Amino acid sequence: MYSLLFLILGFVLLYYGGEFLVKGSVNLANKFNISKLVAGMTIVSFATSSPELFVSIEAIVNKSSDIVFGNIIGSNIANIALVLGCTALFFNINVSDKTLKIDFPFLFFATFSVGYILYFLGKITFFTGLILLMILIAYLFYIISSSRNEKNSIVDQEEKNDKSTYLNCFTYLILGIVLLKYGADFLVSSAIDIATLLNIEERIIAVTVVAIGTSVPELATSIVAALKKEVDLAVGNIVGSNIFNLLAVLGITALYKEIEIMNNDILSIDYLFMFIITGIFGVMLYFFDKGKINKLKGGILLLIYFSFIYYSIIS
Repeated sequence: MYSLLFLILGFVLLYYGGEFLVKGSVNLANKFNISKLVAGMTIVSFATSSPELFVSIEAIVNKSSDIVFGNIIGSNIANIALVLGCTALFFNINVSDKTLKIDFPFLFFATFSVGYILYFLGKITFFTGLILLMILIAYLFYIISSSRNEKNSIVDQEEKNDKSTYLNCFTYLILGIVLLKYGADFLVSSAIDIATLLNIEERIIAVTVVAIGTSVPELATSIVAALKKEVDLAVGNIVGSNIFNLLAVLGITALYKEIEIMNNDILSIDYLFMFIITGIFGVMLYFFDKGKINKLKGGILLLIYFSFIYYSIIS
């Protein structure tokens, strides 16, 4: 009973922690006049990926590497199939040329690279974690430097009149981090307790319940962005969050402690499905009405996601 209450409390803290972190990040981005897409790919993506980072570090401290991999892989699946699916179900999404030419190909590269490492090493070591972070830094440097000539700014007329101070921005950031930290504590400990009590693999709990919980900030951000007609921010947030999960969350966690695969199903089932859903996302982007994610595609993504959840639980 208490484990379930702490699980719910963990979800709530992660949600509000993500909200505060996103608010502080976006306000800070406004002050630096960063383009919408780049803001979504960098500041907002890192902010919405923070729950995955905190949960992963907490899990590795508790020697639960299955939760680390399950959380990251499950979150990436949820971001594409659940978050993008829900957003597209209500809003038609036009994807920018930059995402088609640079961002998605890089996401596919990151997805393939992590799988390659896991297949041959069976773990993410300190050294490979460092390489992942270096690749991410190089990518961020490229997209930020290449955006300097872009005219599309994240700041609209209403936001230009925003009176937020740097103190307010950093207050939101710090409050968000604190809430995320305790939310991760409650979520991981209760997930482990429930898995033990019900004799369910930690991997299943991580790839379903925990992953959905840590994807709540992405869902909230993408829907709010779509409502404000900030489509670049919505798409950039989803693609960027998946990149950050693979390179930053795994990389930083591996610097703290080596992450080894304990359950082979993580690679043979969960990672394989993540790779497939990323490929399906690519097909939707480049074929069948190129550069657009409509309601039909959103419905297909949701159907695939719920099929994955059903299969995971039944198996």
